[in-house]
Amino acid sequence: MSLRFGTDGIRGVANEELTPQIAMALGRAAVEVLSADLVVIGSDTRRSGPMLEAALTAGVCAAGANVESLGVVPTPAVAWAGADRNAIGAMISASHNPFADNGIKLFAPGGLKLRDDLQAEIEDRYLAHLAGVVDADTAAPTPVPVAGAVGAVQQSAGVDGWVELVTASVGPNALSGMRLVIDCANGAAAELGPEPFRRLGAEVTVIGDKPDGVNINLGFGSTDTAALQAAVTQVGASAGLAFDGDADRLIAVDEQGQVVDGDRVLGILAADWSANGRLRNDTVVVTVMTNLGFHRAMAERSIDVQSTAVGDRHILAALDDRNLSLGGEQSGHVICRDLATTGDGVLTGVQLLDVVARTATPFSTMAGDIMTRVPQVLRNVRLAERHPDPAAVIADDVAEVEAAFGSDGRVLVRPSGTEPLLRIMVEHIDAATAESACSRLVDTATEALGEKA
Repeated sequence: MSLRFGTDGIRGVANEELTPQIAMALGRAAVEVLSADLVVIGSDTRRSGPMLEAALTAGVCAAGANVESLGVVPTPAVAWAGADRNAIGAMISASHNPFADNGIKLFAPGGLKLRDDLQAEIEDRYLAHLAGVVDADTAAPTPVPVAGAVGAVQQSAGVDGWVELVTASVGPNALSGMRLVIDCANGAAAELGPEPFRRLGAEVTVIGDKPDGVNINLGFGSTDTAALQAAVTQVGASAGLAFDGDADRLIAVDEQGQVVDGDRVLGILAADWSANGRLRNDTVVVTVMTNLGFHRAMAERSIDVQSTAVGDRHILAALDDRNLSLGGEQSGHVICRDLATTGDGVLTGVQLLDVVARTATPFSTMAGDIMTRVPQVLRNVRLAERHPDPAAVIADDVAEVEAAFGSDGRVLVRPSGTEPLLRIMVEHIDAATAESACSRLVDTATEALGEKA
């Protein structure tokens, strides 16, 4: 079965669902649709990365484009390199997923996430290559470059410019005197991620920086902050920052060891940017997963909130369509549009800590004051098999819950774009009510579709 594009590229079990054949076909398709002469390729630390990069490189070269291998770098560094070289960007990573999975994210020339129409065209073309044809009507064989028209692998110019951009996004020595703990998730940020914080004068302790090919996201990173919380309190740090496997998202920890999620991070930035004239049109873009408490907090500050579907590419599209400067997700993807073309956990961390340093406010106080979180329960149901519309199976039950809630809560049910999961989110001003309602919906979905994740 061929992989389809989800919310962020294609993703699946390496060498089972995401095979070298798929990577090669995708490389050819990307070059043919996006018409670029160069593809910059980065990867995280998974064992399957080199295998898939070799196949992706073969496909790119077979389509007549050259490849610059960036090595192990964060996803935002790939986007930066694509913009710097006017090249297609490709990141081999499954982000926060377990190490057995891998994925491929594509950026259009200029470092931009793919528009829906381009993504659909690339998907159609890659599937046609897998089938051995380009024109389904004529079943014509795929033409290929030969001899001197075949692409080559060229020496990399590196991504130090990305490190410099992140560092220069705030004033010199902006973090001087701060003690930080940085958790690199044994992933793509292990080498480069801490560097901007050091350059800005912070005293940095790094954890999760010893990748071995199989330990990415294992006990470290934005999906498991226990080690970071312990380290922050142990060393007496001002804050801790946890990246995910490819470092395009950030979850923070305050000086008391409490987790500060993407909603609070985004709220802190939005309030500061609004006060300092950086938040264009006093508007911030979020997704439907953003907590109701965030909306209420922004309304109190006369900041407008615009919502999109889940996925940072939808946030980016809204930012560009409306000429806005800031958006993000509860999961920690934050896009500082004047500085970057995609979510960047390292850049977000620098921007966040700059606010903490400038205001001389304890991080815990700032995070606590920014919003009052409405109780939110999020559960996953692992699907026994793929289903065209799993949310529809429990639609009647959802309608009953929402009718009972009225204006005191809401329900959101959606399939994951990256894993075989149905995600059920329930919010209510009463935590017990939210928990009970979510459990009911999970039980119904589990009985009909699969088993609890």
